[in-house]
Amino acid sequence: MTVSHWIDGAQVPSDGASQPILDPSTGQQIGEVALADAAVVDAAVTSAVAAQRGWGDASLAKRMEVMYAFRQLLVDNTQELARIISREHGKTVPDAAGEIARGRESVEFACGIGAHLKGDYSSNVSSGVDVHSIRQPLGVVAGITPFNFPAMVPMWMHPIAIATGNAFILKPSERDPSASNFVAGLYKRAGLPDGVFQVVHGGKDAVDALLTHPQVAAVSFVGSTPIARYVQQTAIGAGKRVQALGGANNHAVVMPDADMAFAASQIAAGAFGSAGERCMAVPVAVAVGGAGEALIAELRKEAEAIVVGPGDKASTTMGPVITAASKQRVVDFIAEAVAGGAEAVVDGRGLVVAGHEEGFFVGPTVLRGVQTSMRAYCDEVFGPLLVVMEVDTLEDAIALINSGPYGNGTAIFTASGEAARVFTERVEVGMIGVNVPIPVPVGYYSFGGWKNSLFGDHHAHGPEGVRFYTRAKAITTRWPHQAQRNVSASLNFPGHT
Repeated sequence: MTVSHWIDGAQVPSDGASQPILDPSTGQQIGEVALADAAVVDAAVTSAVAAQRGWGDASLAKRMEVMYAFRQLLVDNTQELARIISREHGKTVPDAAGEIARGRESVEFACGIGAHLKGDYSSNVSSGVDVHSIRQPLGVVAGITPFNFPAMVPMWMHPIAIATGNAFILKPSERDPSASNFVAGLYKRAGLPDGVFQVVHGGKDAVDALLTHPQVAAVSFVGSTPIARYVQQTAIGAGKRVQALGGANNHAVVMPDADMAFAASQIAAGAFGSAGERCMAVPVAVAVGGAGEALIAELRKEAEAIVVGPGDKASTTMGPVITAASKQRVVDFIAEAVAGGAEAVVDGRGLVVAGHEEGFFVGPTVLRGVQTSMRAYCDEVFGPLLVVMEVDTLEDAIALINSGPYGNGTAIFTASGEAARVFTERVEVGMIGVNVPIPVPVGYYSFGGWKNSLFGDHHAHGPEGVRFYTRAKAITTRWPHQAQRNVSASLNFPGHT
């Protein structure tokens, strides 16, 4: 199986460099993906520029018709797309189906794009003068997306970009590329003109070509903080609009009045779902005021009940991490913490899945007694590792969260409205859950963090996505009567009379 680029409505052959695609459950190669160079990117951009001219002029009715058809095709093909994701990513098929459903929320938002592109109109702002505003597409825009959500994260971008009249070029992760080509095929079946949605695969060469191409007007990115910073600086230097979402280290605070069994169940789902490979995962639980013992006892039960195995097996509740290097990083984090005095309440380092001994599996791990200087706490883990910190007060918990460099998401588990209100007001984070472990907003709100979790002014999808992929134009008009046409204009700055 060779996954190549999707340009001008079809997968194109490639005789350039390629990279293996691995099945994380077995560690074996299952295909290869073509790697674009600057020439391939330029071909995609050239096709997109030509296609965008007509698509940008297409009626809102036509654009919404395509988005409605695309949405239905996503519904009809969810299981097939989920199996593709599971095979290359490793997450369970139900988890993959869930990410498709959440991504579909952005498609549904884009189906109503007519309401979101309505401008303003003010009549008679001066004698016989009216002013109205419109929003117009940028032209050709690009998205650079990570491996952990090969369907959902791109759908935070391309449905809104396309519905607002742009052509979109997607550069997905080369680790699990097939989902993007499958989505391209759905767009074609939905009636989207060739060239409006393109896919180029590759690494840094492809990224840099998109960031610096003179005909790419804007770039959206989701990934690690160092790369988000690089994307922003490089693209802004090339005169582009940038929306770059970076890393996270999300905390879940558990108050003494919380239902401990409920909190532990929710936090374990947030920590270990998709093997922890989510930017909105919950790698840190903060037990407040003596809640630690009860919480840890419940978390132990939750972690030990998780069934680890290949993502396509019905009994599996957690799959492998994406690569051997990812597995080693998580194992190293655990080993360093334990060597530094932390206690492994549940230790997943020795897990072996029968029949999949070469797979990239790490079992759910719960640590306590971790120091804030340890990598298990302060780095983005991106694996099935949960650290439990213990503090005396809610004030201490808020201070702990606010002292970190990230501000993506956080949660509080409590029965107290007062505690929840203080927490949501004072914590310096972009997305907050109250008794909700992963507060990813629905598609008609926008996704984004603070501090080193976001580079740029715009959050992803929803209303912020519309503003990012369009630019405003204000139009002042006057239609003078015959008797007014001979009135001389004044050299003075005009007033409002």
